[in-house]
Amino acid sequence: MEKKISLLQTLATAGVFSAVSFWYGFMFGRESARKELADLIEDLRRGNDGAKKSS
Repeated sequence: MEKKISLLQTLATAGVFSAVSFWYGFMFGRESARKELADLIEDLRRGNDGAKKSS
């Protein structure tokens, strides 16, 4: 019986760790995309062409 509780605790801990890792990864990606979009909007406001920059 003790092994089942230990296994259950291990699975619960792994699940929580996975959820937290996913959340931080999602938020980091979202923030990165927001910064890139803000830079693109700023370039467009200045009249710079983004295609010239990447070529």
